Amino acid sequence: MERLKELYISVYGTAPSCITPLDGAGSSRKYYRLVGEHTVIGTVGTSISENEAFFYFSSHFRSCGLPVPEVIAISSDRLCYIQTDLGDISLFDVISKEPHDGELVQSLVDKSVRMLADFHYRGDKGIDYAYCYPRRSMDFRSIMWDFNYFKYCFLKAVDIEFDEDRLQTDMEALGRTIEAYPVSTVMLRDYMSRNIMVKDNETYLIDFQGLRCGAPLYDLVSLLWQARAGFTDDFRWRAAGLYYDVAKEKYGVTLTDFKKWVIVFALFRTIQVLGAYGYRGYFQRKAHFLSSIIPAIDNLRSLLADMPEEQSPYLMSVLRRLTELPRFQQQAQADGLTVKVCSFSYKKGIPEDLTGNGGGHVFDCRALHNPGRYDEYKQLTGLDAPVIEFIERNSEMSDFLDACKQIVGQSVSCYVKRGFSNLSVCFGCTGGQHRSVYAAEAMGKYISDKYGVRVQIVHREQGLYTELLPK
Repeated sequence: MERLKELYISVYGTAPSCITPLDGAGSSRKYYRLVGEHTVIGTVGTSISENEAFFYFSSHFRSCGLPVPEVIAISSDRLCYIQTDLGDISLFDVISKEPHDGELVQSLVDKSVRMLADFHYRGDKGIDYAYCYPRRSMDFRSIMWDFNYFKYCFLKAVDIEFDEDRLQTDMEALGRTIEAYPVSTVMLRDYMSRNIMVKDNETYLIDFQGLRCGAPLYDLVSLLWQARAGFTDDFRWRAAGLYYDVAKEKYGVTLTDFKKWVIVFALFRTIQVLGAYGYRGYFQRKAHFLSSIIPAIDNLRSLLADMPEEQSPYLMSVLRRLTELPRFQQQAQADGLTVKVCSFSYKKGIPEDLTGNGGGHVFDCRALHNPGRYDEYKQLTGLDAPVIEFIERNSEMSDFLDACKQIVGQSVSCYVKRGFSNLSVCFGCTGGQHRSVYAAEAMGKYISDKYGVRVQIVHREQGLYTELLPK
């Protein structure tokens, strides 16, 4: 942060009065808001090449009149920079809180689709793809990176059995189909609602350093088939029609071909994001990626119904078996309140509330007797019978939970009556393995049984996610 402070002083002549860390989601970059006479966003990167891509593309897009942040100052080592602050409200924030059939969401999504077309057809002119990081184009090698990411970080993580040779053959066949798409332009790569900021009812793109030369439809489906966005098919195709109007004029594409390719790219993008969710969720144990898996599987299930049978049949059979796993069976979404109950380790920080409500209840289990201090329990968790028996016999957990239930129960009752949609309840301990896991599991089942609302139980450090629906 000290280098960002020095950059700020070098531009404005005074030090910022406050520097606040911001969420970096799945990125290794660290973001901060620097507040003083001027408010800016500071970034500390880990790759000079990635930063150079951002610097160049930001300058290029701004010269094209496209809405991206301005890079204000760069450190001498090219690893830190400050840029214009476009606020706190992303398109994802809006679509998470507002009805999708309302004027606000439709208007902002429509603007985002038209903005995307501008990036593709204005942003491509005069651009130097030599700055792309880590790859210049979405070629066959890049495509296979994504397929193998999915294979090793998701399929193997959920224990789907498959014939490696047959699966690789079909992945390569679909990869060649994708590579053969006849249109190449700016492909922004991560055109998602989280990367689109909303300020004064206008949309701005903040993440584009991973762009390549490639198929523009990849970006369109990244926005409209984003798992957590939860758009209906009717909503998606209506918005996609706005993009088709531009594509038809520019390339003379027919509506039939457009729809066919949209399905192919939506399937490919869904496969790619499941690989990312597997890595970030199952291996890095980031809970909000785990909670995105079921919506992505629901998208996959729908897309498979529209894929031609002759296209990579073994790959399609593996994907269908994936959607049929009990843990991923399509579940009716309960209207009303959803309570997310999370266990965590204080060493890794309190879980972020991504619903926009600003948090909820956080309970500290560290005063309770810790089974993790004994060798026979160190490899177990609060879900295992020996640990459960230890906690119930040797700690004050029962009294502790009774008090927690009284507090949480009051909130649940009030939230249901007032029509609120989300409540967060977190239990922390030293390692997020024993006491907090037991407490979160017990609280989740208590809320589900007593109040009949939808409950999500996330054991962040264990990489486990379960959902309890009203009976």
